[in-house]
Amino acid sequence: MTVRLTELSHGGGCGCKIAPAVLQEILAQAPAMSGFADLLVGTESSDDAAVYRLNDSQAIVATTDFFMPIVDDPFDFGRIAATNALSDIYAMGGKPLFALAIVGMPVGKLPTDVIRQILAGGEAVCAAAGIPIAGGHSIDSPEPIYGLVGIGVVHPDKIKRNDQAQAGDALILAKPLGIGVFADAMKKGKLSKAGYEQMLASTTQLNTPGIALAEMAGVNAMTDVTGFGLLGHLLEICRGSGLSADIRFADVPVHPLALELAQAGFSPGAAERNWASYGHEVKMPDGMTEWQRKLLCDPQTSGGLLVVCDEGAVASVMDEISRQGFTQARMIGRMGQGNGVAVAL
Repeated sequence: MTVRLTELSHGGGCGCKIAPAVLQEILAQAPAMSGFADLLVGTESSDDAAVYRLNDSQAIVATTDFFMPIVDDPFDFGRIAATNALSDIYAMGGKPLFALAIVGMPVGKLPTDVIRQILAGGEAVCAAAGIPIAGGHSIDSPEPIYGLVGIGVVHPDKIKRNDQAQAGDALILAKPLGIGVFADAMKKGKLSKAGYEQMLASTTQLNTPGIALAEMAGVNAMTDVTGFGLLGHLLEICRGSGLSADIRFADVPVHPLALELAQAGFSPGAAERNWASYGHEVKMPDGMTEWQRKLLCDPQTSGGLLVVCDEGAVASVMDEISRQGFTQARMIGRMGQGNGVAVAL
């Protein structure tokens, strides 16, 4: 009998994340990091990875990401999880060096060859990124879990934090939205082969432009859009930078087949949990439909880079992103004075 990975877990992909408001409450009493002068990025701004300065020209970027299956194919699950984990290094402007595997599997329920295929998927992505999986840790767990600890390097002066946006900066989103919509349709047996291929192509595309963008003058901030949805991660930029953002829904790229599914009512429960956490900070226009609102909160697994740059850098950023194969990237709005996010149709 074939085992469906998604039937062994209560959630999948970045939709597994703890809701933003709950996470904020959990971390509210976390100790301050101010006593460590070489810790350049810690927990203070909800950034993508920690960064620790080694010397004047090198800093270590460290991150970890893991989740339960978003797809049933074990090799594809491994690829998606590994791509997602490495994304946080690219989002800081870093270059990956090596990874460690995080493996939790229900050994009594999954054949060993299926587990091996999951690991092989992660190994294939790391090979494409030019890095080894140099070790890791495994446990026997009730649900299948896979991910990576990612270690990278960046110049201390070229770190791309998520809290350095400037008023007037442009917002560029490198990958279309809709991964959570695809996952919901697949869970309900309504995702077409073409939709699955569109989902897989996006979730296994490494966010490598982050390395080149770190070298560009005028790129002021960067993050990647994952489990909290576009609005959630944009709000982290706004809060950290002390600014507001204005975006236009019509300019936000969405996977074509995901758009059709969203209009038909497909959306994961995590989209509503996201909105419940931060909807009070978002101004929606009259006429905004429920499916449009949910898309802006749609949890992205291995989502795209969200790049914040000044006007003079827009053309160079778009050229670099496009050159590396992100052909659906779009400028979606701008940063402004104030707080929160305002959406226009």
